[in-house]
Amino acid sequence: MSSGLWRRALAELVGTAFLVAAVVGSGIAAVRLSPGDVGLQLLENSLITGGALVASILALQPVSAAFNPVVTLVERALGAVSTRAATVLIASQFLGGVLGCMAANLMFGLTPVALSGHHRSGGGIWLGEVVATLGLLIVIFGTLRSGRSERVAYAVGAYITAAYWFTSSTSFANPAVTLSRTLSDTFAGIAPSSVPVFLAMQLLGAGLGYGLIRALYPGAPALAVELTDPPASQLPAPSRADIPKEV
Repeated sequence: MSSGLWRRALAELVGTAFLVAAVVGSGIAAVRLSPGDVGLQLLENSLITGGALVASILALQPVSAAFNPVVTLVERALGAVSTRAATVLIASQFLGGVLGCMAANLMFGLTPVALSGHHRSGGGIWLGEVVATLGLLIVIFGTLRSGRSERVAYAVGAYITAAYWFTSSTSFANPAVTLSRTLSDTFAGIAPSSVPVFLAMQLLGAGLGYGLIRALYPGAPALAVELTDPPASQLPAPSRADIPKEV
């Protein structure tokens, strides 16, 4: 594995781990802080998730900040990454999600792994996952198309926070996050039996999103490259030690 791909894989692992830790950890905290008030619990869960997502993307975007297999799959479909790279990045996202969920469980004094009994099913909920995933992709690529790639973090964080509320599924929109949340029998969990249809709906949403992106943005492949390889203006400034001295 090249050093560049290794760094990107590590960034995806760390970013997805923090995302899932935020989702699961804030869900546990919300139930403990606001017992009996599901609406307030969801508000707390959504705000913390959105905030953590913005911070994680800002921190890791110069390296890699998809944190989502469907985003990586669309990048692959648009030719921005190779099949090998996409495979490595997606594997890192799933591993990061599992580690993040285990960390959240442990932080709140629970066993690291406890399969969720929270069943989520029904036509409306499944449609919600299609809409959530489709919308996420449009937000990402639409923000890039506007020439404001440095604002992707804020757009994605705002969208996910809102989609917690306007989608019936509370917007999982991420296969790595979905699978990881089976490992926590808490407010944010999802029963393993509910996962296959959720994943299928997310892939359907990704397919529809890909088609809509190609229709709306003729330069979509170039946008995908910009997403995976941010322009120099987004990279951190070199430290004084990195600047070569004049001979």
